[in-house]
Amino acid sequence: MQKPAVTVMVKAARLAGNVLLRSINKLEALNVVQKGRLDYASEVDADAEKVIIKELKRAYPDYGFLGEESGCQNPGRFMWVVDPLDGTSNYLRGFPHYCVSIALVDNGETTDAVIFDPLRNELFTASKGAGAVLNDRKIRVSDRKDLAGAMIHTGFAPRERNRASAQFKALDALLVQAEDIRRTGSAALDLAYVACGRTDAYFEAGVKAWDIAAGMLLVREAGGRVSNYRGAPPARVDQRGPETQQIVAGNLKVGAALQAVLVNSGYAAEFDANKF
Repeated sequence: MQKPAVTVMVKAARLAGNVLLRSINKLEALNVVQKGRLDYASEVDADAEKVIIKELKRAYPDYGFLGEESGCQNPGRFMWVVDPLDGTSNYLRGFPHYCVSIALVDNGETTDAVIFDPLRNELFTASKGAGAVLNDRKIRVSDRKDLAGAMIHTGFAPRERNRASAQFKALDALLVQAEDIRRTGSAALDLAYVACGRTDAYFEAGVKAWDIAAGMLLVREAGGRVSNYRGAPPARVDQRGPETQQIVAGNLKVGAALQAVLVNSGYAAEFDANKF
């Protein structure tokens, strides 16, 4: 049975999804701001986040909130970590791949997760110790044994372009074994797709808490492995929110093999002098 908190999260995610869908046919009229180099947000991001905050606060008024658009509010033991529109660049171009991501964090550890793709009406949910679900069906990571024939997802975060050449060396090494590599533009959906076996593994640097907090729990509850580029557990969710990190996700064997390639290619070493 779905936990009460997850029920509220699902309602909030669906309401935010409606906000996204209502504006999809008037993209040219949206107000867009540049938060950083190649990093954009629109009024839709802000509107969707307001809807989420309102719904979550109605049910849990004492919980804190860490959102991509609103920052940190009322920090404490329990925190909602929210990305109201993961895949903003896709959305603003009419590219149909984006989602709403909501995580509930207890002392830095995600206990419940919801990722909602409003275009496909796909709802991914997970609670710690209870498994992961896609539209009421239990999901599991793929059963691939190694990188041979694997589908790998990655991303090129704007704040990581100075390490792009090292990342491309890792991609070159991966393509010796893997079937192909995809870059979809949504970290949350990449992780959700790992959880349900649509892709075998995912890696990216420069991600923030709201990008991955929900997706990491989905992967773990679907039987997968999540680490940083050196194989250590990713950092706990920090109430401040701005710190970036690296992530590798996949089933136990493919995730470990991918992480080894990132080390052996020299890509992981790019982060050793400036650890996240």
